[in-house]
Amino acid sequence: MKIFPITEKRKIWFAISAIVVAVGLVSMFVRGFNLGIDFTGGSLLELKFTKPVTIEEIREVLRAHGLENSVIQLAGETGRADGNSTVLIRTAALDDSARKKVTDDLAAKAGAFDVLRIENVGAVLGGEITRQAVVAIALSWLLMIAYITWRFEFKFAIASIIALLQDVMAVLTFFSLFQVEIDATFVAALLTIIGYSINDTIVIFDRIRENMRTFRRSDSLTALADKSIRQTLARSIYTVLTVLFVTAALYCFGGDTTRNFSLALLVGLVFGSYTSIFCAGSFWVELNSRKLKSVK
Repeated sequence: MKIFPITEKRKIWFAISAIVVAVGLVSMFVRGFNLGIDFTGGSLLELKFTKPVTIEEIREVLRAHGLENSVIQLAGETGRADGNSTVLIRTAALDDSARKKVTDDLAAKAGAFDVLRIENVGAVLGGEITRQAVVAIALSWLLMIAYITWRFEFKFAIASIIALLQDVMAVLTFFSLFQVEIDATFVAALLTIIGYSINDTIVIFDRIRENMRTFRRSDSLTALADKSIRQTLARSIYTVLTVLFVTAALYCFGGDTTRNFSLALLVGLVFGSYTSIFCAGSFWVELNSRKLKSVK
């Protein structure tokens, strides 16, 4: 049976990755991101209803106004999660007209209420958390480079980080292209994707290292890398499918507050599997191209 040569066809994977990165950069430059209220600030409404209401009741009303991703908190004397009369609602910035439509709809569908507070508020996260997220991701990559260099070799580390960069770019591209709202959970999703993707890549690299013990100068590095990828392919597919099933369930049934988080995970896990199987080993072969030529 003819075996598909993954790393020998690496120019195809490099072209696909280049297209994703190029589309992402153009989209980020032209369309930017749809930043949520955690990053941009918005309107804060504190309402006291005449009867207890639930978060889902309030969110259902807000959904009709395109505000289903608003932050809703129950407050008051009892503090019950299943219903309370005092509700804090944090939405995107609303002008007077839009705010009146929302409050009128809430009164009609959720019951009468007294307005305790209505005001515009600033961003909770903003620039500080963005800087911290960039530092956290950069630090994680530096530690990975150090660890992989220590356990394997520097070229393995560089190939891993290039693959991870693609994973992050793929998620950013998706969220920019489709203008999916970015909220506070997005940073956690990115770090989760990085952790999961590097795990798959390390499994492949570990198998390459093992197979290098029997590597002969007459063999090619592409054959060595492809053999190692094939030996771990079933394990990689089983693992990612298991995680994807759980993440898909979270996306479908986890509610509005976790939907964008699980969507980022879905995109990142799928693309991370692609980069682990098709790109990481190909990058390693490419970095060793001089050695490959000398072997030939």
